[in-house]
Amino acid sequence: MSVVAVVVTFRPDGDCAELVSELARQCDDVVVVDNGSGTETAQQLSATCHAAGAHFVPLDENVGIAAAQNIGIEVADSLGADFVLLSDDDSFPSPGMVEGLVQAIEEDPLIAATGPLPAEDREGGDQLVYCARTWGPKRAHPEELAQERLDVAFLIASGCLIRLEPLKVIGPMNGAMFIDHVDLEWGLRARQLGHRLVCVPSIGLHHSLGDEVVQLPNRPQPIHVHAPFRNYYILRNTISLIKRDLMPVPWRIRYAYWAAKYIVFNSVLVDRLPERRRMLARGLADGIRGRMGKLDD
Repeated sequence: MSVVAVVVTFRPDGDCAELVSELARQCDDVVVVDNGSGTETAQQLSATCHAAGAHFVPLDENVGIAAAQNIGIEVADSLGADFVLLSDDDSFPSPGMVEGLVQAIEEDPLIAATGPLPAEDREGGDQLVYCARTWGPKRAHPEELAQERLDVAFLIASGCLIRLEPLKVIGPMNGAMFIDHVDLEWGLRARQLGHRLVCVPSIGLHHSLGDEVVQLPNRPQPIHVHAPFRNYYILRNTISLIKRDLMPVPWRIRYAYWAAKYIVFNSVLVDRLPERRRMLARGLADGIRGRMGKLDD
């Protein structure tokens, strides 16, 4: 079985040489898709890929994480991949990660994708595993993470191993979303068609979100503070999902409630409030009227 890693880069810190080399050791091929980072970065990444025997696909502009992943998946398919391992440029696989994920995915033909336990590289960082609950995806409990295998609501993209055969039925990543909730939307489609998404908690993935965090009183989990342009995409794409029939009604109600809290928090309690308010207003309006794609400058 052939595994091809697809790494999407966007203005990475450094040349990603360590990441690409490690993925080359664990996978049969590596495809790096640079999402319009600029000439200098592209040259550095090209040299890294050449040294590691990886394939390099430079894009002239930022087409979004979903479209870039789809481009990489198409290249992986042309290379004869049976599985695609998605990766961000700010994640790093643990030793033997790919082998363990392949072993897990082959246990059941209904498993469309498997993923490791992604943990943030910061003190008190979250473990990013989400189980399906009555009112939507929620963080996995410690006793759930102690299991050998854990069915989940969706898998975050970085570190996710996808079987190519069901992916062609489920469909590619939703390029219209550009960024944010892309992995959630694909996971919802997969589960709606009867596929399983499985986390292997014993396998780790070092992951850096790069966001600031705010710790509110009486709340155990920190709140991630994204850049204002991300406020736009997160809110718009949340509303888009609420309007569709991918989620059960209780989930849609819960996400509507979450969106209201998200607007209040990012309009009142963080920095750059005028810019955030503009982005949230645009995200709310575009989400309601169904305008998707890249945010206009």
